[in-house]
Amino acid sequence: MARRLFPGAWLRKPHSAQVRLSYVRIKYLFISWLVVFVGSWIMYVQYSTYTELCRGHDCRKVICDKYKTGVIDGSACSSLCAKETLYFGKCLSTKPNNQIYLGIWGNLQSVIKCQMEEAAHLDFGTDPEPRKEIVLFDKPTRGTTVEKFKEMVYGLFKAKLGEQGNLSELVNLILSFADGNKDGRVSLPEAKSAWALLQLEEFLLMVILQDKEHTPKLMGFCGDLYVTERVEYTSLYGISLPWIIELLIPSGFRRSMDQWFTPSWPRKAKIAIGLLEFVEDIFHGPYGNFLMCDTSAKNLGYNDKYDLKMMDMRKIVPEINLKEIIKDRQCDSDLDCIYGTDCRTLCDQSKMRCTTEVIQPNLAKACQLLKDYLLRGAPSDIHEELEKQLYLCIALKVTANQMEMEHSLILNNLKTLLWKKISHTNDS
Repeated sequence: MARRLFPGAWLRKPHSAQVRLSYVRIKYLFISWLVVFVGSWIMYVQYSTYTELCRGHDCRKVICDKYKTGVIDGSACSSLCAKETLYFGKCLSTKPNNQIYLGIWGNLQSVIKCQMEEAAHLDFGTDPEPRKEIVLFDKPTRGTTVEKFKEMVYGLFKAKLGEQGNLSELVNLILSFADGNKDGRVSLPEAKSAWALLQLEEFLLMVILQDKEHTPKLMGFCGDLYVTERVEYTSLYGISLPWIIELLIPSGFRRSMDQWFTPSWPRKAKIAIGLLEFVEDIFHGPYGNFLMCDTSAKNLGYNDKYDLKMMDMRKIVPEINLKEIIKDRQCDSDLDCIYGTDCRTLCDQSKMRCTTEVIQPNLAKACQLLKDYLLRGAPSDIHEELEKQLYLCIALKVTANQMEMEHSLILNNLKTLLWKKISHTNDS
């Protein structure tokens, strides 16, 4: 009877369902479109970042053009530009002007480092400004004798390192390295490559520390591109994740997660000893004191035997050089007196200029980095003493009385404590 009185009543429910179904379809269509749009935008940003950071093709072209026109030469030039047996692999660059790639040189695994101009940034709202061209490989000039070139290198070392160590011996070491084809003489193109490389702090330090265990070995060069040995693990800890997952993980949780993916504690102890030994190597060595101005986990690596290897030494600078850089810097507060991320001096408020004495020594910065790394999973019988020594180490100040004595004492105490605990294991 109800159906006869209200003939459309039985149709209302199906009609409502159809409306709800259409609404759900529209909602899911909108969400799908939004996901595609956001995903495409993220991929575009990542691709743009990658193309700006990873410019290996440009690097190779610049170097090989100079090599083929006879401007530069070096032990890696033929393999890179003629035989094509030196290949660029995975990009590790973090800055556009410092290109870093995993590489393969014949049958050898390697790391390729190359210097580039900053990429141009276009602003479509204004006329682009003309870029200043950097003149590369302009020294030494034609007609420069080997003796004159040696004087140039000696003068550069004196300016960077001061009157310390046997600079003449270091000059001879550079000339031996510059002789890329080992014919007993340094040609003008080889000298131009060597001079360009000596402007780089990392290359100079690598030459000085080539006989040290924790410095990657130099394999070859071409212009200001140089090749070093490959290090198997390229960060002190952590795990490499796809970039899309990295975006979704909060930074605090990411730091905690990094600590989960570390070697066993005895192996961590061996890596830590390696860092302490490296600090020892650059503390008042034969060519003066070098300062670590970016002490972060990403700059340290280790091989399959868990021997520490320095991955990036660009921010390790001669103390005498840093003092020259920072002494005339204007400042309003101590925050204006920072070089890199870790080399801090004080602001002299009376002169509004930065002082030249770095507050925290290398050892204190290394211990700060190692604190969580070593205390997590440390054996219970040494945990308390290890924590005590690490905090004493972190508290070290350059201005403290008898700093050098305290430095040596804390360094030896930490190394002894760690070695005693792992010397009986296979990891030592």
